[in-house]
Amino acid sequence: MTDIAQLETELLGAVSQAKDEAALEAVRVAALGKNGSVSALLKTLGAMTPDERKANGPKINGLKDKVTAAIAARKDALGSAALDARLNSESVDVTLPVRETPAEAGRVHPISQVIDELTAIFADMGFAVAEGPDIETDDYNFTKLNFPEGHPARDMHDTFYFPPDADGKRKLLRTHTSPVQVRTMLTQKPPIRVIIPGRTYRSDSDQTHTPMFHQVEGLVIDKGSHLGHLKWILEEFCKAFFEVNAVKMRFRPSFFPFTEPSMEVDIQCKRDKNEVRFGEGNDWMEILGCGMVHPNVLRNCGLDPDSVQGFAWGLGIDRIAMLKYGMPDLRPFFEADVRWLNHYGFRPLDFPTLAGGLSP
Repeated sequence: MTDIAQLETELLGAVSQAKDEAALEAVRVAALGKNGSVSALLKTLGAMTPDERKANGPKINGLKDKVTAAIAARKDALGSAALDARLNSESVDVTLPVRETPAEAGRVHPISQVIDELTAIFADMGFAVAEGPDIETDDYNFTKLNFPEGHPARDMHDTFYFPPDADGKRKLLRTHTSPVQVRTMLTQKPPIRVIIPGRTYRSDSDQTHTPMFHQVEGLVIDKGSHLGHLKWILEEFCKAFFEVNAVKMRFRPSFFPFTEPSMEVDIQCKRDKNEVRFGEGNDWMEILGCGMVHPNVLRNCGLDPDSVQGFAWGLGIDRIAMLKYGMPDLRPFFEADVRWLNHYGFRPLDFPTLAGGLSP
């Protein structure tokens, strides 16, 4: 059997002579690893007689404890020495400003911020969030929403079409988030209360229009839903989003193929020195369209208009972001200019809540 005392002397000497943590790890593996010298001694205990085990067991386990303690102590000493060497070799200019961490330097895009604000407001009213694909069929984007083939309202959408498939049908980039309303009504039974934020696409580009933009729509389907409910929801949304105590709204008759009656909504505002303030003044600004869901749309989605009815509304996320946060041009939203994002962006850990405030 190996001389335990001699092995102890050799191992403790190797530990004390280790110059760095890599050398110390090599000693540890050689002694305590799966095939190490101390581990080999421990394996012999099973083959010993009871008297031999009683005599040698404490010695072998004592050797393991001593080597383990010596390795831990040497590791601490090497770590302290390395830290002292680093501190002696490095210098810090305390007059320099502290660098921001990535979490502090990063910014949330205003569109993402406003979507979070919308979600917080409508979630408080009991609305879920629904989503759908950006690439849609003509049926979901137009036909089921009461746009007949050849209807002139289709031309108003400036649609991006894909090449025809083998059957001659063309898919398209959705021109509004309304196809998600269709998908929701086809897969869920009333009562339905959802909002639908997402990207939409139309062939248009200027100071207030881009080929890709963002919309949010709301949909309520129930047995007793009516325009009074719609009016209350929109008033509460505008008060919460623009963070004012009261708003005045006016509803003007309009036309949308998928709602009847259809209305456009104006909100009271004050324009002063290139600034728009809501809840005061004598001016009006159109912010959204809405109406009762057309009976044909309900039938196209498998619902009985004699049993249930609903209402829907939609507005541009980019536009209300511009109105709330004072951005004069829509195009920089999509130019990925870090300077613009640093100015208009939001801190990533400031989550909007109705209790704590929507905008930081």
